[in-house]
This record gives sequence, structure tokens and C-alpha cells, in this order.
Amino acid sequence: MTGSYTPWTMVEGGRWHYRRSLASRVTLLTTIAVGLAVAFVALGAYVTVRMQLQSTLDESLLERARLTAEAPNVTSFQTGAQVPAWALVATDVRIALVSSDGSKVPAQAKGAPAVGDPEVAVARGEEASSIRTVTVSGHAYRVVAVPYGDGRSLVLAQSLDDQHLVLGRLGFVMLVFGLAGVIAAALAGWAVARNGLRPVRRLTVAVEDIARTEDLQPMAVEGDDEIARLTTAFNEMLASLAASRDRQRQLVADAGHELRTPLTSLRTNLDLLAQADASDGPSLPPEARAELLEDVRAQIEELTNLIGDLVELARDEPLAHVVEPVELPEVLDQAVVRVRRRAPGLTFEVEADPWWVVGEAGGLERALTNLLDNAAKWSPPGGVVTVRLLDGVLTVDDQGPGIADADIPHVFDRFYRSDDSRSMPGSGLGLSIVRQVAERHSGTVEAGASPSGGARLTLRLPGSSAAVVNA
Repeated sequence: MTGSYTPWTMVEGGRWHYRRSLASRVTLLTTIAVGLAVAFVALGAYVTVRMQLQSTLDESLLERARLTAEAPNVTSFQTGAQVPAWALVATDVRIALVSSDGSKVPAQAKGAPAVGDPEVAVARGEEASSIRTVTVSGHAYRVVAVPYGDGRSLVLAQSLDDQHLVLGRLGFVMLVFGLAGVIAAALAGWAVARNGLRPVRRLTVAVEDIARTEDLQPMAVEGDDEIARLTTAFNEMLASLAASRDRQRQLVADAGHELRTPLTSLRTNLDLLAQADASDGPSLPPEARAELLEDVRAQIEELTNLIGDLVELARDEPLAHVVEPVELPEVLDQAVVRVRRRAPGLTFEVEADPWWVVGEAGGLERALTNLLDNAAKWSPPGGVVTVRLLDGVLTVDDQGPGIADADIPHVFDRFYRSDDSRSMPGSGLGLSIVRQVAERHSGTVEAGASPSGGARLTLRLPGSSAAVVNA
């Protein structure tokens, strides 16, 4: 249904396909873009914070282990015994002394951390220090080992639970704010799409209304953005469609008007012949019967020519796809031979220089024939028609009464006939075909006065005096 939008359409195979509107696509793409951006930023921030916390913890543990290993022993305030300094400095971590043989000495009530090959390697002097993450009873610890005298290493282990808690809270906050940002982006994208596409919706409604009503009135143009340019382009298209429709209507109206007269005359003559052939009809002399048949033949020929002219003018198209180099003097000779047979009482003086045109030979011959037919029609008996082809300019001069100044602007219009020509045979389409052929070959045609007092028709066609090898 015109004017309505249905997102579900049936495709080949009887399946239904969902079509998204432009606004929904803009909203979806905006949401996806913002969601990806938020996800990348959140991931980058999470990884950065995690790495920074890990690095800070490692530096802190290494620094505390080295300071503890270098500090002197101190006296316990409770027992008076000598207690290593690391037992007091590192009281917030798990502590152990590891011997080179792998045995360890727990310290403090918290219990000793788990040790392995890296810590033993430090005790043996094979490594300057070690740092790694171990898991004990489901809890992760960061374990650091540094040398502690000969054949021993000091091991410090700190739980990562606090760090995991901070990262968990950070991830939760980022997730909440990320979802909020995506929702806000979706709402913003929907608002932008709805408001930004409002001119498009108005244009769509206007175009659908034109398609429904066939009213080719131009649409209002607002602003100077892309939508305004699109509206202007639509208006230009509407103007072209309106002009084409007007030409079509005018052609049909003029054709109907021109066909009415010969058809009426033909029907009248046929009725007379039918009445004469009837048994009870009036007798018709042979001379009158022959005159009627000749009149019928002439009217049929006039109808045939008129229909051919209408078909030619209905080809509202550019130059035919199949073109070839055409020798214009040769085409002119063929046209002169044809018109001489139609007007044997006239003299044709022809002078033609070589001239080649890339175009359609049939159309060019028809145009030249129409020019010569027009000159022959207006020339008096025994008159002379002068034809000159010089440098691509064809002039046809006759010795008729000439063209009135008021008629010169209209002689190439379809079905135009001056007052003097209405009593003469013709449909008023011959010169229109000449102009159409000239325009299809990027040429021009114009009417004027001949120096001899008659009419002069001038046809200009672009080409070359040399033979054209490639079209």
C-alpha cells in the first residue's frame, strides 16, 4: 500500500523478511559503535589498573624484602630474645626462611607461605630474586624471594584478595556505567535519527503523494543541505516528467486533429463508392469513379505518411546506438533523386562539397528529403530549387512566396501550418522531423529568406571534410 511502511516482506520461497527502517539502522549502528567504544575503553582501563596494581605490589614486596634482609636483629619486648628485623618489618605478610636444601623455617603465627624451586634457586645464589603468584587453599598470593645471608633466602607472600576485590569493584562500576552509556547512546541515536531524518520523511511523503495523485507540482525546498539538493533534483525530474507528459498529450491531441480531416474525407469517398455500387444506388460516371479512387489513394498515402511521421517524432530519444560514418553528399544525391520523381516539373541545382558525418544514415536521408519536399511544395511549376552543401552547411532555396516573419519562429513546431499552407497537402510534421534529426546529430536548423525571394532553410551538421575512419 502506497504511503505506509511495512517492515515485514515476503521474499522468494514464501519466507518473511524483516526490513529495518533507516532510523532503526542509524540507532542500531550508533548503539553498536558506542558499545564497542565503551567496551574497548573499559577493557583498556581495567587492564591498565590491573597491571599498575600488580607492578606497585611487586615493587613494594621487593623493596620490603630487601630492607628486611639488610636490617640488624632486634630484641623482642616480650621474651628479650634476639628476633630478626624482618619479623617486625613484614608483619602484614606471610614470612619464611628457605635453606639451600629446600627446608623452610616458618615465622609468625600466620603460617609460612608455600615455597618452590624459584625460592630455593635464590637461596642457592642462582637467582638474584624471584617473584611469582601461587594459589593456596583457593587464595592467590604474590610470593617474593631475596637472598638472606649465606645459603638462605627470605620469602614474603602477600594475599591478592584485596587487589581482586578492588578490580572486581572496578569491573562492576565500569559495567554499570558502560551499560548506562550504551543506553544513553541508543536514546541519543534514536533522537538524532528521528529528528535528522524528519526532512527525509517529509520528502518521502511528498513523493508518495505525487506517485498516488500524479500531480507533478514541485515540492518546497528548505535550506541548502543534502536534503535540499535532493529535493531540487526531484523537482527537476518532475519538471522533465511534466514537460514529457505535456508533449505527449499535445502530440496525441494534434495527431487526432490532423487525422480527423483525412479520415472524414476517406469515409465520405468510401460511402459514395458504396452507394454507387449498390443495386438501387445512383449511377456514377467512370471519370468520377476514377477521381474518387484516386482521391482515396491519395488520402491513404497521406495517412501513411502522417503515421510514419508520428512514429518518427515519437522516438523522443538521443542518437541511435548503431552509428556509422555517413558521406552527406551521397545521402543528398539519394534524396534529390527521390524528390525529383515526386516533382518532375522542377529543376534541382545541386552543389555539394565532401562532408562526412558520424550518425544515422536513414535519419539524415529522411531529414534532407523533408527539406527538399518542403521546397518542392512551395516552388511554382517550372521553378528552380537550389541546394548547396559547403563546409557542413546545407542551404535549400526555393522560388516560392517565402515565409512570413510571424511564421519563422514556428515552422519547425509539430503540426504547425501557416494560413497559406492549410489548403496544401502535408501534416505539418516534416520540418519537425528535420529539427529532431538535427538535434540528435548535435546540429541546428533554421529558416529565413532566400536572396531570390523565396524561403531558405539552413541545416548545419558537425563533421569533417575528410573521410571518417572510425566512428
